[in-house]
Amino acid sequence: MALSFRFGTVGSPMGTPKPGGSVTAIKYLRSIELDALELGWVQSVRVSEATCAEIRATSLAENVAVSVHAPYYINLNATEEEWPKSRKRLMDASRLGCLAGATDIIFHPGSYFGNQPGDVLKIAIPRLKECMDELRSDGIGCTLRPETMGKSAMLGSFEDTIEMAAAIEGVNPCFDFAHLHARPGDGSINSEEEWVERLNIIKNRLGQQYLESMHIHLSGIEYGPKGEKFHLPLLESDFDLSGLFKALAKVGAKGRILCESPIMEEDALRMKNAWIELTGEFS
Repeated sequence: MALSFRFGTVGSPMGTPKPGGSVTAIKYLRSIELDALELGWVQSVRVSEATCAEIRATSLAENVAVSVHAPYYINLNATEEEWPKSRKRLMDASRLGCLAGATDIIFHPGSYFGNQPGDVLKIAIPRLKECMDELRSDGIGCTLRPETMGKSAMLGSFEDTIEMAAAIEGVNPCFDFAHLHARPGDGSINSEEEWVERLNIIKNRLGQQYLESMHIHLSGIEYGPKGEKFHLPLLESDFDLSGLFKALAKVGAKGRILCESPIMEEDALRMKNAWIELTGEFS
């Protein structure tokens, strides 16, 4: 039985041969039996259409699925003066990402700025819907994925991303399970039972199809009372990978798992092997 998930890295793997680049990263991932890459356009979108075409062609030839992590400086709750800049970053990542063969555009949704989540969503959701409407009218079919965030002050709780997806067709959350574990700051959300509970919420609110097209970020994580501090290698963290994988298998989840560990491809392969061992699937 083929694997339910593709496994890969967020950004080019550490061992990508020099001089590097996304095309080389794709080929390297395939050589070590990983098959997904999230292009790390996190500072800015500076890529030519010719390079995008080369990335797309290589990903198809190597059967490596591509997504994009849009620039960090996107905020759906930006001021009226700042919003056009945030909007342009998201739209540029989406348009050029589509040319590069990316099916999914992941982004950090922003900050509450001390306001109530419900009030912030009243601003964020219409803005995101306008972006999606324009992309669809221009024939761009990528999925926009607001990421669950690891700090409690940030827009991007589990509930926030569910609300965005429920309100806008073509928006699916990017579930960072390390962030979800870190966000409460108390070591909770780290067991099979807690993960099953949340996965069932996804199913009930959004439908089983969301569980079968998941885009997951995963790593170890260091956290404090206010949430995420920094990512860790899996084996240096308290993250219960086995519990999460048992929960994902129990609900029939499928999709992609992208590693954000400091030892990216090493932990991505560790995740892949753990999934195979648990499920009996094979690549």
